[in-house]
Amino acid sequence: MLPDYLAKAVPNPAGKRGPWYANTAPSYAGIFLWVAFYRDMAGNTLQHGSLSLCLIALLIAGVLCYALYYRVPAMLGMQTGYPLYVVGSSTFGTAGGYVMPGLLMGLLQIGWFAVATFVATDFILKGTGSASAPGSMPFIIVGLVWGLVLSWVGAKGIQYVAKIATFLNFIPLLMLLIVVVKIGGGAGNYQVPAGQENSYGAFTAVIAIVIGFFATAGAAGADFGTNARNESDVKWGGLVGITLAALIAAGLPLISVAGAHGSNPALGWNFDAVIQTIGGPIGSAMFLLFAIASVPPTCFCAFIAGNSFNTMIPSVPRVASTMAGAAVGILLAVTGVAANLISFFTIVGASFGPICGAMAADYMLSGKRWSGPREGINFAGYGAWAVGFVVGILPFLPLPDGIKPYVEPAVLYSFVVGFVVYVVLAKAGLQPKTVAMPKSSGA
Repeated sequence: MLPDYLAKAVPNPAGKRGPWYANTAPSYAGIFLWVAFYRDMAGNTLQHGSLSLCLIALLIAGVLCYALYYRVPAMLGMQTGYPLYVVGSSTFGTAGGYVMPGLLMGLLQIGWFAVATFVATDFILKGTGSASAPGSMPFIIVGLVWGLVLSWVGAKGIQYVAKIATFLNFIPLLMLLIVVVKIGGGAGNYQVPAGQENSYGAFTAVIAIVIGFFATAGAAGADFGTNARNESDVKWGGLVGITLAALIAAGLPLISVAGAHGSNPALGWNFDAVIQTIGGPIGSAMFLLFAIASVPPTCFCAFIAGNSFNTMIPSVPRVASTMAGAAVGILLAVTGVAANLISFFTIVGASFGPICGAMAADYMLSGKRWSGPREGINFAGYGAWAVGFVVGILPFLPLPDGIKPYVEPAVLYSFVVGFVVYVVLAKAGLQPKTVAMPKSSGA
């Protein structure tokens, strides 16, 4: 018998779907316009490579996000009308799907919630002129209020946030344009600091940061795909909302940082430092507006985490699981654990890179369609994830100095390894048989 999360699944019918420019593209663009994406983009990238090199790497990273991480899940969602936790039951099994991608998505969303709470708290304090650091009483109070209120909204009133999310996207876009106009004029004078040139490192760091940030959102392309009418919606929603949006959302800050360093080589490398050079009421207002624009990401992270836990563990009330997860996220935020964004992106990419790779392999082996749930645990999927995850965390392992620089972009390698290992294990007969889904008139 099918578990409840499959037996009770209802596909999104064709009549409730819409064009790519009304759902997929603006939703994904909003993800990339979130300041957490590009806040630390220049460090380890522009710091070691030219602006043109970094922009080329951004374009390539956007294409890879679209083609490798988003396309297959989105096509599965479009074809079936089912979200990620349902279509993932083919790659990981009816029992295996509880953990992966089910509960794993929820756990990683707690991490994203922590990042959102940390960034918003930091920006609110900077916008009000406070230099309070994580662990200080002001930081704890602001982080606690922000996290508790918005996790409650995510659990009970996400529909209201969804209605204003598209409009809030324009706030960070406007801020990015203002900063680049004020600061970016000196970008043509930018030179990589003497002795820090490392074009290979800069190029691969851009790829790793962008894909690591996007990996979970790529797998969630299945959920976005349920709102697509056809393959054209999947394609254009991804190309505009992912490839183009990533280039704009990270490209403008890189140009701004390059411009600021062209005038002041001693400046810090994160985007905060550039905003602070503007100073005065405008600079303070920008910090506060970036914080306001973080409302939808914070609420959506709490909502997705709660949805994941409630779907896989229905015995626990949705609000209770959401608030419990939020409590962990708030603790990570106010203590500063969530401050290391690049390391978090690497872990996310290591976790979901092989998931996307395994799903892509399953999709190709099944004739570019969804095969249906597979009985029990699909060891081909779990084997692919395990090996791919190890590859994805290579940057954290104590490797010899001669090897260390070349493990990046590990997040991309983890996808490739997940794909290859799944094919090998599936061909070896480790895919269980499929089981039928209940008849439905949905999709």
